[in-house]
Amino acid sequence: FILRSSFQHNHTTPTELVKKSTHSTATFPDSRRSCGLPYSARREIMGQSHRRLLLVSLSVLLLTATPVAADSTLTQRSAIAADQRLVSPGDVFQLGLFPVANGTKWFLGIWFTVSPAAVIWVANRDRPLNASSSGILALSGRGDLVLLDAARDNETVWSSNSSSATVAQLRDNGNLVLADAAGAVVWQSFEHPTNTFVAEMRCGKDLRTGALWALSSWRGADDPSPGDFRYVMDTSSGSPELHVWGKGRKTYRTGPWNGMRFSGIPEMTAFEDMFEFRFTNTTDEVSYVFRDRAGSPVSRVVLNETGVMQRMVWDQAAVTWSVFWSGPRDQCDRYGLCGAFGVCNVVDAVVCGCVRGFRPSSPAEWRMRNASGGCARSTPLQCGLGGGDGFYALRGVKLPETHGSSVDASASLEECGRRCLANCSCTAYAASDIRGGGGGSGCIQWFGELMDTRFVDGGQDLFVRLAMSDLDTTKSKKFLTVIAAVIAGFALLLLSLSFLIWRKFQRRRMGVAVFDDIMRGECPTYLLETIRASTDGFRPENEIGRGGFGIVYKGQMPDGQEVAVKRLSAENRVQGLKEFKNEVDLIAKLQHRNLVRLLGCCIHCLDRILVYEYMSNKSLDTFIFGKYDVSLTAAK
Repeated sequence: FILRSSFQHNHTTPTELVKKSTHSTATFPDSRRSCGLPYSARREIMGQSHRRLLLVSLSVLLLTATPVAADSTLTQRSAIAADQRLVSPGDVFQLGLFPVANGTKWFLGIWFTVSPAAVIWVANRDRPLNASSSGILALSGRGDLVLLDAARDNETVWSSNSSSATVAQLRDNGNLVLADAAGAVVWQSFEHPTNTFVAEMRCGKDLRTGALWALSSWRGADDPSPGDFRYVMDTSSGSPELHVWGKGRKTYRTGPWNGMRFSGIPEMTAFEDMFEFRFTNTTDEVSYVFRDRAGSPVSRVVLNETGVMQRMVWDQAAVTWSVFWSGPRDQCDRYGLCGAFGVCNVVDAVVCGCVRGFRPSSPAEWRMRNASGGCARSTPLQCGLGGGDGFYALRGVKLPETHGSSVDASASLEECGRRCLANCSCTAYAASDIRGGGGGSGCIQWFGELMDTRFVDGGQDLFVRLAMSDLDTTKSKKFLTVIAAVIAGFALLLLSLSFLIWRKFQRRRMGVAVFDDIMRGECPTYLLETIRASTDGFRPENEIGRGGFGIVYKGQMPDGQEVAVKRLSAENRVQGLKEFKNEVDLIAKLQHRNLVRLLGCCIHCLDRILVYEYMSNKSLDTFIFGKYDVSLTAAK
């Protein structure tokens, strides 16, 4: 009761009780008897007494403190232990102890209420507890949030290393905030991320204080201790970009921010209806942050234990996390796969190639599919010499690493090209902001090797500096390609015309041959002029019939003989000469008193004419099927 009264009225915390006890040995009855002992022995006795007092104090505190199992705040009058939790006001996040490794290790962390396995922040990553019952989270008198291990004589396992905090609150965005009596924030978990970014959490660097907001992976899927990979913002270049580092080397990068997204993550534009992205690059800070739009499901960005970045969105219907994006996504995202001045294309059988105007530095290594040595120029730059230089447009790419580059957001793209051409050290340039169309605005210039370039959907244009001779070669090749295509098309046209002419000639030869056969056959032939004269030029008045074969005219030959002239219609001229000859031969050979006799034929160009004997009393079908009154005398 005395301890409780002292804590409540004097606001003395358990930690302060320990500090006060070190200034007076009269508190402990055994102090006088221990004066004759060695100093080390007396110190051990005093330490044990202090720890016993602290245990009593914490026990009284936990028994008398206000329950916080369903509260979002923690004050100096309260503490949490065992399975107690802090719960954000909207029950979006919870803070407490969670187990790993089959319950043999316990960590203080923050997780999503809908998915307790999705831990977004861990406090004691390096020093786990052996049991949840031994962990106590409290605010010290000096305003420091501490995690104590009761099993180790209340040893401080983790501390926020803050001061003057009077309250700790877990907010609905997952941020654990310590504030002083005036409400000013003195510490927050968002500035000490572990392996996860959530909405409103910054990734980058405070340029005033040097504080770095970066991710570090877990050691394993069941081990929150710091792993081998880190996700950090490179602020040493003119155009900052995010990198994944693993075991001291770069493994992946996002590409620079281009006003809308990171150059190497075109998928970001597909998420704009769900997330709002903001990139800050000022003299005070360089940071990247995202926010979930209203109505969008919760999401997180995780650096997993294998060094892969994943954007995960909670699927309420499936009660699981959906992976919207991963980086690296394929082998072309591996940093420096194709070396300097190399470019990677994942759709090619051999993914690595050299930028136009460059060749493999080591052809032997490239043959063994090792392109890390990169490419070398085919022709040295002619800066200041007579030949001059120009630029080759490499389109649709993730921009090269910007380390050592320079940026001028106020320059136009045309001015950027002129500046690069005037500087002999400049190797390439591109727009720093692609918003507004027209190729973009702003200026990024590279002054050394172009590293880690790849083709991506919706990529940017990179203008690579080449000697004019390489550009002329490029233009010549394009011109030769066009000329070759024109010549090939012209040759194909000539071949087609030649084939048509040959075919027509062959048909004419065939027609002559067939005509000769007809001339030598059973059927006599007439000249077209003779037949035309006999029908008065095929006058309509001389038409005596019409059928599927053509029109039949009455005619009179020069010797006075009346004939029936059957002229093929245009629709029947598709019949071949050979078939026409066979038909003529067949009819000419048929001899019967009830059949009209074929007197002859005529073939002239497209005209095909048959000459029959004329029947003054019409055909037999007229008498069989017709309705004519014909007398026997007339029939005779």
